Amino acid sequence: MSEESTPEEFPLPLHRIIEAILFTSQKPVSTKEIINFLKGAAEAAKENPLVACYGKIKADGIQDAIRALEQEYADSGRSFEVHESAAGWQLVTLADFAPWLRQLFPENRQARLSAPAMETLAIIAYRQPLTRADIEAVRGVAVDGVMQTLLDRGLVRIAGRADIPGRPLLYETTQFFMEHFGLKNLGDLPNASELRRVQLPSATPPPEQPTDRATPVELPATPAQETTSSSHDATTPAEPEQPLTEPPNPDPAS
Repeated sequence: MSEESTPEEFPLPLHRIIEAILFTSQKPVSTKEIINFLKGAAEAAKENPLVACYGKIKADGIQDAIRALEQEYADSGRSFEVHESAAGWQLVTLADFAPWLRQLFPENRQARLSAPAMETLAIIAYRQPLTRADIEAVRGVAVDGVMQTLLDRGLVRIAGRADIPGRPLLYETTQFFMEHFGLKNLGDLPNASELRRVQLPSATPPPEQPTDRATPVELPATPAQETTSSSHDATTPAEPEQPLTEPPNPDPAS
């Protein structure tokens, strides 16, 4: 669990400290963050060996402590559990108690996603990244309004542009999507491996348009140009002047 300490030497069980961290945190906490919390507390309390002794805990020690928490909660029948998501570990209540917990926060009750929105979200989740045209090819209807809803809810985000003519936008799920549905990774989606192999219709990319070269435009001649061109034969070039090397001799006999 650590280089210099064993579980028996700790003044407090490590899983109790981690339990306190998860209980207090308002968001999931990763294993790396827990290690940093332990190191930070040890550095801030160097003179207190009861705190400093946790400063060298490694990742495997954190995993062992979390497993101990999970087993304890399961054996005692608690109403909550330790849940791991893509963002880290978090204490969450069991789904069995949801009807009573919703009464505590009626103002935070979010509207459910419609069936078209859930269908669109599922297509993106299993086949991301996707263009809007590909999604519409699968569903057979326009998805403009549905996509805007998913973007507004933070479940989907723009992932870039596709390398096809027109460079359409690509869409993928977000970190909030993973946390909202309690997924550690996309492999946790139901029947993920099977559904990713199913052949789906895709949009036909638009043909690549040839680039037209600019046609030179013949401008009308200016008055100066017209005067110059009219004073010379356009088809007969002017004779070049001969260089004067010696004075002309009009009389051959002389």
